Amino acid sequence: MNTKLPIADGPTVRKHTAMLLRANSRPLTGVITLHTLAALAGLVGPLLLGSLVDAVAQGTTSSYVNKLVGFLVLAVLAQTVLIRFAQRNAMIFGETVFADLREDFLATVTELPLSTVERSGTGDLVGRTTNDVDRIQHSVRFGVPRILVASVTIVLTVIAAFFTAPLVALAMLVGMPIIGVIGRWYLKRAAPAYQRESAAYAAINGSITESVEGARTVDALGLGARRRAKVDADLREAFAAETRTLNLRTVLIPGMDSAFVIGPIAVLVWGGYLLSQGQVTIGAVTTVVLYSTQLVGPVWELIFWLDEIQVAATSLARIIGVGLVERDREQGDRTPADEHIVATGVEYAYRPGHNVLHGIDLDLAVGERLAVVGPSGAGKSTLGRMLAGIHPPTGGSVKVGGVPLIELPLEDLRSHVALVTQEHHVFVGTLAENLRLADVTADDAALLDALEAVDARTWVQALDKGLETEVGSGGYVLTPAQAQQVALARLVLLDPHTLILDEATSLLDPRAARHLERSLNAVLAGRTVVAIAHRLHTAHDADRVAVVDGGKITEIGSHDELVAADGEYARLWHSWQQA
Repeated sequence: MNTKLPIADGPTVRKHTAMLLRANSRPLTGVITLHTLAALAGLVGPLLLGSLVDAVAQGTTSSYVNKLVGFLVLAVLAQTVLIRFAQRNAMIFGETVFADLREDFLATVTELPLSTVERSGTGDLVGRTTNDVDRIQHSVRFGVPRILVASVTIVLTVIAAFFTAPLVALAMLVGMPIIGVIGRWYLKRAAPAYQRESAAYAAINGSITESVEGARTVDALGLGARRRAKVDADLREAFAAETRTLNLRTVLIPGMDSAFVIGPIAVLVWGGYLLSQGQVTIGAVTTVVLYSTQLVGPVWELIFWLDEIQVAATSLARIIGVGLVERDREQGDRTPADEHIVATGVEYAYRPGHNVLHGIDLDLAVGERLAVVGPSGAGKSTLGRMLAGIHPPTGGSVKVGGVPLIELPLEDLRSHVALVTQEHHVFVGTLAENLRLADVTADDAALLDALEAVDARTWVQALDKGLETEVGSGGYVLTPAQAQQVALARLVLLDPHTLILDEATSLLDPRAARHLERSLNAVLAGRTVVAIAHRLHTAHDADRVAVVDGGKITEIGSHDELVAADGEYARLWHSWQQA
């Protein structure tokens, strides 16, 4: 059952935006100051031209004209210099704000409860970390500074126009009712339309990603037509969502265009009438006409970014929404007395009312090796996650040293217990960087020792650059078995007391897996190990074996005891030997 990640509401988005701006208030103030000075310098031109028109009408001298032209040149040069530094500071401001936003978002994503991510599906989260981040970065880097510039320019230009000739300047406001009506109509519909568009692209991401990652399964089960139909349906929804936002723009842009065209015409007509009545001078009318024409640029820019900001605001709401996910645990301040792990009455349900585990009790002796076996879908991996503190139990508790695992800070939790599964990831970077994810202080000798413990040192040193070999996307391609050895080496470096190994050697062939497990014995000595496996030689070597079936532990004891009991484990053992 997919549960969508939350989306922040308007007040939350505005509060978060204000917080970002407050955190960068000093550079923001500098940007606004420089642009204000640049805008003031830009207002000098129309004022001087208006004065020149009046001077010519009344009679003037060439020296006076030269003087005005000199002032005009100085104003243009001053505006040019101010704009240059203002734009530079604005770009730095935009990059800084976006960097803060991106770092906060990534920190939030990495702290999301794993159960929430699994329920919401990969498409939604991938869409927020890719499409939404891409959409917002342009607006933050360019839009926020340009909106500030346009707003300051508009305000100062209007003030200057009214200061020059208040009666003439009134005509500049003729288009305001049109702007107000269209703007209100657009804003009321834009947010839900763009949210629909973002959700549609998230669905496409999920469908395509799942189809590609599960391509072999799709082919094996003949699901190609069904998957194509799913992608086609998602594409139709995306097309419909894009059409809706396009329709909004076809009303917004022409409507605003008409409002802007009316302004200068109205000023010219109204100013001509006032001039005929002797209430204003021709220079004043000229100045206000130039101001009204000068407004078109910044107002158009403001309208353009109004649409872009709607896209960014929608993406920002989705990004902030990730931080609204309820945490699945509350950190406590108790310290475990020892490394003794005890599970009591553990239950777990991925969906309410559909338990996967049913009241499991398990007492792990410190330093014990427990093998967990059972049929597929019995709940073995889920039990492993409970014992590793990945998911909080929906019933019962798992404690280490008397403290519930879910009360431990994540850093402390991983120093007590760690989980390695058959799922692993190789990050872009060197092998050394991949290994140091577990211990940033480890030197090359420690990395090689960890690789030695998992039978990987030989092939790593055979690489041209050894530990400095670039791996991951675009780098040296590790085989699934090598990637699994890297994951196990990280575990060695992490050095937890309790290890949960969920099919951790499944990608190795049986002989290599057996050899690796024997090599790990020295590393595992003195640690508590829970090994979830289908290969029963792991169970044969364990101190105890727990058989899980139907979300319950149906048998537990040593290998010899369970074989002698002639129960489910004995049947599994005999069938495995005959295979």
